[in-house]
Amino acid sequence: MAERVHPADSPPTSGEHPMPKVATSSPEKPAPQPGTYVIQIPKDQIYRVPPPENARRYEHLSKRKERRNSCRSCCCCLLITVIVLLLAAAIAAAVIYFVFKPESPNYSVENVAIKGFNLTSSSPISPEFDVTVRAHNPNDKIGIYYEKGSSIRVYYEDSNLSNGALPSFYQPKNNVTVFETALKGSAIELTNGALRALSDQQNKGAVPFRLKLRAPVKIKVGSVKTWKITVKVTCKITVDRLTAASRIVSKDCDYGVDLW
Repeated sequence: MAERVHPADSPPTSGEHPMPKVATSSPEKPAPQPGTYVIQIPKDQIYRVPPPENARRYEHLSKRKERRNSCRSCCCCLLITVIVLLLAAAIAAAVIYFVFKPESPNYSVENVAIKGFNLTSSSPISPEFDVTVRAHNPNDKIGIYYEKGSSIRVYYEDSNLSNGALPSFYQPKNNVTVFETALKGSAIELTNGALRALSDQQNKGAVPFRLKLRAPVKIKVGSVKTWKITVKVTCKITVDRLTAASRIVSKDCDYGVDLW
């Protein structure tokens, strides 16, 4: 409870005995000034019992701090989990690399037979390309599953001429597989400028095409198969004529993969 202390110079009221004056010798606690009051409040009430108008604010701030600490802890746990998973994946990849020593497969276009080109008419054409592809798996301990959903497209400049797909098959280790696939186009309209360019290039014996191959595959490592990986092959090929007896003059293939 608070104690009320009367001013030092207040005279006693009638009927009261005068209070004896107590001299204080402590220099640290000077006597109150005349006409003032000193209110003494217990220390525990100051720190432990906030005023009613501040109680709700104190409770709100305390809860917000707890939520902030909880969110910070969750973020830290998530970050640690991600780091551990990345380290585990890196260690597993290193083990697979040093144990199985994987090598990239090689792809090349061996032959192209062309039909359906009429360069003397501006009517739509339906070109066909019979493409022979060679796939080489040089790995000693890794097999390759070629899944459904592949695609092969032939382009002249920016025009898509023909489309097709690879067969689904399994290629064992140290294997070379040669397969032929038919690519067909329908009602392809070429500009007069493109027709003239094709005619001029055929007369020179150098007609350039671009072949794009996309194939979903799964890698077999021992008895384990991976998730689907997309193999991407882009070949720039040049043929001497637009007939079934066409011959490849030059070819250049780039290979890549999409792991996800």
